[in-house]
Amino acid sequence: ASFTISDKTLKSAVDLAEKHNSGIHIHVAEDRIDQQVSIEKYGYRVVNRLQKFGATELSKSILVHCIHLNDEERNILKNAESWIAVNTESNLNNNVGQFSSARLGDNIMLGTDGMHSDMLRAAKAAYFNCLRIDKTSPGKLYERFRNIHNYTYQNGINGDGENNLVVLDYPTPTDFDGDNFVGHFIYGLESKHVKHVISDGKLIVKDRITQTIDEPEILKLAMEQARRLWKKL
Repeated sequence: ASFTISDKTLKSAVDLAEKHNSGIHIHVAEDRIDQQVSIEKYGYRVVNRLQKFGATELSKSILVHCIHLNDEERNILKNAESWIAVNTESNLNNNVGQFSSARLGDNIMLGTDGMHSDMLRAAKAAYFNCLRIDKTSPGKLYERFRNIHNYTYQNGINGDGENNLVVLDYPTPTDFDGDNFVGHFIYGLESKHVKHVISDGKLIVKDRITQTIDEPEILKLAMEQARRLWKKL
């Protein structure tokens, strides 16, 4: 979170990002305390402080959450080069507030905040939650789901090419075409329908089984480490 880093650290992070043609990943106004501490300790609201040090003008920067913003901050982000990542389920889980895309522009994509890695689930959560809060259409939500591709393309990040493919096994009782795809995306498609995944021309998931790692062995090791951690806690 931005309030946990000093001006010196923030400047160093931005300097490093500029040097290496990168960006910064930072949680922005996730909780009201972020704004409170930023104002009391640094004399700026969160986004104004990030703008001061140039973080918002790095096109690879990812600003996470962006919940508690005023109109000035929204205007800054609307005209910034950086991207916003929405984490609906995390916001709900931590009870920190609701994201609103009002006056934030189009550089918005979806995330999970590490709660899981199921982007179809994250998209559904974002859509259903915004019905009352944000009034976002299914089409606009799908754009945000796809915006990770715009982010990588605009920033010249390799790996997002035509040799990547997800094959779905999705039995449907209704027509499934370009006219109603978004409806199926919101109400029907789930991660369980992913059958094969090709990444960089390599088959990494076949018949829903990961091909590149020993998944049972990794899960076994993860459980052992989880038990060790819980004992320490």
